[in-house]
Amino acid sequence: MSKLCEYCLPGLLVEDHSIPVPLDWRGTTPAELAGVSADDMTLLARESANESPDPAFAGKSLSLFYRIVRSPEKASEHFPLIVYLQGGPGGAEPRPLDPHSDGWMAEAIKHFRIVLPDQRGCGRSSRVEGSVINRIGAEAKAEGADPARRQADYLKRFLADSIIRDFEYLRLSEFGGERWVTLGQSYGGFLTMANLSTFPEGVAAAFTCGGIPHIPADAADVYAHTFPRMVKKTQGFYERYPEDERRVALVADRLAAGDVTLPDGSPFSIRRLQLIGAGLGMKPAPERLHSLFDTAFVVGDGSADAALAAAGGDVFKVELSDGFRHAVMEMTASPSNPLYWTLQEFIYADGRMAHPIRWAAAQEAAKRPEFAPSVRPLMLFAEAMFPWMFDEDPALIPFRPAMDLLMEDTEFGHLYDQ
Repeated sequence: MSKLCEYCLPGLLVEDHSIPVPLDWRGTTPAELAGVSADDMTLLARESANESPDPAFAGKSLSLFYRIVRSPEKASEHFPLIVYLQGGPGGAEPRPLDPHSDGWMAEAIKHFRIVLPDQRGCGRSSRVEGSVINRIGAEAKAEGADPARRQADYLKRFLADSIIRDFEYLRLSEFGGERWVTLGQSYGGFLTMANLSTFPEGVAAAFTCGGIPHIPADAADVYAHTFPRMVKKTQGFYERYPEDERRVALVADRLAAGDVTLPDGSPFSIRRLQLIGAGLGMKPAPERLHSLFDTAFVVGDGSADAALAAAGGDVFKVELSDGFRHAVMEMTASPSNPLYWTLQEFIYADGRMAHPIRWAAAQEAAKRPEFAPSVRPLMLFAEAMFPWMFDEDPALIPFRPAMDLLMEDTEFGHLYDQ
């Protein structure tokens, strides 16, 4: 039985479930594993079934955790299914508190049984973090294999081609093959397109709220287009809150000394500060940043001029508040979802690629001097990852050896039927 427990939240009836799924889906199909016929397999489904699994992963399984959420008043009615494809990568499903804690759920429970599966590696689905990656490397070393290569190949099993097979197996094995509606948010839109390319027969309708990938996808092309947008978004923030331009500049000048750390002990560098722009594409990000810098300084009235005056004009004596450093750490650290940054650029990897990704965002940033840490006004990075993050963020450090290999790889799971 897959059911773990059943309980009530305010306005919601919730069931928790977990089922095993193969770590490596190559060599089989969701239909075969579920014991159902699949005469009309798509080319992509058949292609993976004809491949061989990695010998290191053959026969190994992961846990796929999912919730079923219903209206208590209509629990006895057989409503159709809607599965929520969460954003990410590396994002667990929302944990509802009541029907209104997620904007769409209050309406959805009037018409659907809601299925909330944690994507593999996230939440309660065989979560991947530094300790897991270290263990994978240690096992490889004990077997005389290359630890970093084993870790890299393991991480490849947590991309969209595996995720959609987990969900198709879930549909076939636990819901009797009933077609469902999909709702994809952000990265969930990528999963939507991959799912429609591989298992269209299982989809009654597909909705997305952002995150439709360009097909064929290319990480370098994505960042070539998004870096100019980062400039505009940063400039818009400064135009809206001119004092924050001065505050950001003073904080950056203070960090240039290289002696400031975040509460977790990691370096508080200017480039780390630039990561706070990650949410500038969404509302109310400018207001959140404005609030962040409102209490950046220990001494003075909160303005950059007062903080510098209190330091006797010596920028390296400006004191940054503990609350500010803690807030920046929470905004830029990765302990709760390390796969978000680890897999960030590989969501654009599709099948056999003509060239490796090679840190696409970092390559684009290097072409744009306006993003240099010494330039003022300081430009902020939006959703972009960089090699140095895997040297400085404690949650990401264990992933660095694997990342160096993945960035040179050109063979990934095939996602889209073009």
